[in-house]
Amino acid sequence: MEENKSFYELIKQCSRGIQSAQDKLYMEFYSYAMSIGLRYSRDREEAIEIVNDAFFKVFTNLDKYTPGLSFKGWLRRIVINASIDYYRRNEKHYHGVDISYANLEHTSEDVLDDISEREIIELIQELPPSYRMVFNLHVIEGYKHEEIAKKLNISVGTSKSNLSVARTKLQLAISKMRGIKGQKHG
Repeated sequence: MEENKSFYELIKQCSRGIQSAQDKLYMEFYSYAMSIGLRYSRDREEAIEIVNDAFFKVFTNLDKYTPGLSFKGWLRRIVINASIDYYRRNEKHYHGVDISYANLEHTSEDVLDDISEREIIELIQELPPSYRMVFNLHVIEGYKHEEIAKKLNISVGTSKSNLSVARTKLQLAISKMRGIKGQKHG
């Protein structure tokens, strides 16, 4: 739908506040936005809140969207920023240092072989919020630690540490999941 004349007409109608057009745009891109929001959230309810915040920002900032550029790319950035905003609003609940994983041995890199995308997202959702946020921003979105530190108001060292702990926690969870799956099949 994105690159045609009717899409741009829909965008114009949305910017004029026409509810039916906004509903249509929301429904068209909801699944895409949720796929991003789920990676940054603890659960589906949190992701829904993030996505709804993001769409509010979309509808109030449509004048900043440049026709001809990827709407999905623009929406992606908004959902990521809404996730960061959600984290910041709730960060007072998230500050806890977990060093229990700091010195654990790393598991092998092939742990992802038998795990579905849905299972990986569920494991990412189980990470504590500060680790999940840094993991997603660095590994999936490609932000540098300096950028993450600035966005989340943390030090570069904290960003690097959070990423390291997140990776270790994910590797352990994946290894555990693989062991359980292997027992089912074996």
